[in-house]
Amino acid sequence: MAEARIERKTLIGNVLSGGKMNQTVVVSIERLSKHPFYGKYVKRRVKYKAHDEKNECAAGDKVLIVETRPLSKTKRWRVKEILEKAK
Repeated sequence: MAEARIERKTLIGNVLSGGKMNQTVVVSIERLSKHPFYGKYVKRRVKYKAHDEKNECAAGDKVLIVETRPLSKTKRWRVKEILEKAK
């Protein structure tokens, strides 16, 4: 019988706050969307709380987060890898 693989959503964003909460970071995801009437591109920003198992992330890091089961009231994402450390 073949295993059913679940494709999880992945997003790339910047860590806004790291180190203030234990094993949790706030990740900001920015995207450009076209305004329906004016046609101008507008920056949209969403903030997600993500689980950081080893407390490795710091503010300014670029990270890849992946969707997971609910870990707490507001945490539904976890940090898969750190793509770029803050300078």
